[in-house]
Amino acid sequence: MNPKPLRRFPENFLWGAATSAYQIEGATLADGAGPSNWYRFSHTRNRVVDNESGDIACDHYNRYLEDVSLMRELGLQSYRFSIAWGRVLPEGAGRTNQKGLDFYKRLVDALLEAGIEPMATLFHWDMPAALDDRGGWLNRDSAEWFADYAKVVFQALDGRVKRWATLNEPWVVTDGGYLFGTMAPGHSSPFETPIAAHNLLRAHGAAVSVYRALGEHEIGVVVNLEPKYPASASAEDVEATKRSDAYMNRQYLDPLFFGSYPEEMAELYGEAWPDFPATDFDLIRQRIDFLGINYYSRGIMKADPDNIVERARRVSRPHASVTSMGWEVFPQGLTDILLWVKERYGDTPLYITENGAAFYDPPKAEEGKIDDPLRIDYLRKHIRAIADAIERGVNLRGYYVWSFLDNFEWAQGFSKRFGIVHVDYETQRRTAKASARFYADVIRTNGSGISE
Repeated sequence: MNPKPLRRFPENFLWGAATSAYQIEGATLADGAGPSNWYRFSHTRNRVVDNESGDIACDHYNRYLEDVSLMRELGLQSYRFSIAWGRVLPEGAGRTNQKGLDFYKRLVDALLEAGIEPMATLFHWDMPAALDDRGGWLNRDSAEWFADYAKVVFQALDGRVKRWATLNEPWVVTDGGYLFGTMAPGHSSPFETPIAAHNLLRAHGAAVSVYRALGEHEIGVVVNLEPKYPASASAEDVEATKRSDAYMNRQYLDPLFFGSYPEEMAELYGEAWPDFPATDFDLIRQRIDFLGINYYSRGIMKADPDNIVERARRVSRPHASVTSMGWEVFPQGLTDILLWVKERYGDTPLYITENGAAFYDPPKAEEGKIDDPLRIDYLRKHIRAIADAIERGVNLRGYYVWSFLDNFEWAQGFSKRFGIVHVDYETQRRTAKASARFYADVIRTNGSGISE
C-alpha cells in the first residue's frame, strides 16, 4: 500500500517556528535590562524544578546570529519571538533602554537578511518586576502601561516587523499566575484572577488602538485553546465540560469578538466575579487582523465540585499516547478547535502560533545527531490535522512549531524539551534533531512531499 502524501497547502502558506524571550535569551539583566516577574519568580526557592532559572537559558541574546543562520538552513519562512518588556523599559514605564531596543533591531535585521519574516509578540508572560510591585495585572493602569510600551516598540520596529501579537496565552498568565500560583507572579486568589484576566484584555485593546494610529501592517493576539469533551454522557460531566470551555476558551475570545463574557463566568466565580464597566468592552473589542491559536492537546472533563472555579477536572483516556508533559496526543482536536473558531467567531484569518511536543531527548547529542521519532509523528499528524481544517474552509494562513530551540520550560525548568533543535546546556551547542530535518522537508515541499 502506497503512503498517502499530505495535501498541498496554499501557495502563500507560512511555515515557521516560535520561541519566547525569557525562555531562550538569557542575559536577563544585560545592557541595562530590568528584572521581570519571571526573574523574581525563578529566583524564589522551590518555585521551579531544581531551582533553575532563565539567567542563561539558550544564551540567544549573544548567539542570535548563529540561531538565525540555523533557521535559514532549515528553510524557516517566519520566526515568532517575543520582546522582553524589561529590556526596552527597565522600570516598565518611562525611560527607554536603547541598548535593549537595539538588540531586537539587530535580530529583526538578521531575520530579514535571511529572508525570514518576523512575527513579534509584545508580552509572553514576563512583566517588569517594577510594575509587578505596583500591582501588575491587578492594577487598572496596566492597560496604559502596556500601551505606552507598545508605542515605543511599534515606533522602533513597525515596517520591518509586519505582523504583531499583543499577548501570548492570557489564560495561562491568570490561571497559573493568579489562581493556582504555579507561574509568576505566584498568587493564589479567585478574587484576583478575573481582574487580571480583564486587565490583560484591556491591555490588548489599548495596544491595538495604539497600533491603529501608528502601524501600517497586521496586529492580533495569541490564545491557547483546548477543545473540551465530556468524560461521560452524564449531565454532570456535560455541564462540567461547558464550564471548562467557558473558563479556558470563551472567557478570552467572547470579549474580543462579542464584547461580553460568557454567561457562565458569573456562576463560576460567584462572589469573586466583578462588575466590569461596560465601556471597557469598547476597548477590548478592537478589530484584529488575525487570531493566533496555540494547540497542544484536548481536555476530557469530569465534574469535580472540589476543583476551584471550573468545578471540573481533566481525566486521561486509558492507553492514550501522551507527551512527557502528560498531555494526550490528539491531533483531531486541532481540526475540531479550528472548525469551532470559524463557526463561532467567523472568518478571521488564523495562524497556528504554537504546536509541538516535549519528549525525552538526551542531554547531549551523540555523534552529532538526535533522533526523535515521537516528535516527528506528532508533527506529521498535526500538520495533517490542519490540512483537513483548510480543506473544510478554515482560513488558516500559517503554522509555527513550538519550539525552535529546547529552552527554559517555565516552572518545569530545563526538564522538558520541546525543541526541534537540541541545546546542550553545558556547551550551548545546537544540534538540529531529526524532527528539524523532517520539518525542513515539509517547508521545502509546502507539505506535499511528506507521507503518513
